[in-house]
Amino acid sequence: MAKRTFFVAGTDTDVGKTVVSAGLLAAANQRGLSSMALKPVAAGCEVTEAGLRNGDALLLQQTASVKLSYAQVNPMAFEPAIAPHIAAQQLGRRLDADRIAALCRGAMMQPADFMIIEGAGGWRVPLNNRQTLADVAKLLRTPVILVVGMKLGCINHTLLTVEAIVKDGLRLAGWVANQAEPQMNCYQENLATLKSMLSAPLLAEIPHIETCEAENIAKYIDLEPLLIDQ
Repeated sequence: MAKRTFFVAGTDTDVGKTVVSAGLLAAANQRGLSSMALKPVAAGCEVTEAGLRNGDALLLQQTASVKLSYAQVNPMAFEPAIAPHIAAQQLGRRLDADRIAALCRGAMMQPADFMIIEGAGGWRVPLNNRQTLADVAKLLRTPVILVVGMKLGCINHTLLTVEAIVKDGLRLAGWVANQAEPQMNCYQENLATLKSMLSAPLLAEIPHIETCEAENIAKYIDLEPLLIDQ
């Protein structure tokens, strides 16, 4: 089982969770750590000869040094780019946190020094009428890395998400400020506010860049706070 396992969540959808997750994996690889990644639930998959494939899950699979099968990385894949529980309902299926957590635990039996489990959308993305993806993180008892999309409204979204994470009994291991938009009014002021209001370490401040290769993102990441025993 991975010595360091983290659940990567976002303040919203399209805030750069996968880019950051791949960067974290690359940073671990560069330190000589074995790395592994899961994206248990993914919507917006393409139909291929090998089956449904999600671009984000493929990037994580390719970047991780411990090579898992695609089915292990992304066991719950849906073609429509819509909320996963709605995609599942359209197929007559039901997503369940306990089953997803069990699938994650199966993959987690592979030895690795550093492991990322990437969520989908924000913290409270529904799985069904009573469970959200946050329940998977709760069942796995994983510390959380929060990716903050630096845009208008990010302070409110971040504080509400952190409040929910803490209420769910999980530890915020660190957060990443990702400048998802080319320009943001009062960027530095927003960043300073978040730094003053969050006790968890800022792991990376990632500027808006066109080249989002994992190795390029890794240059901005400070992995050290994640490797310290808590």
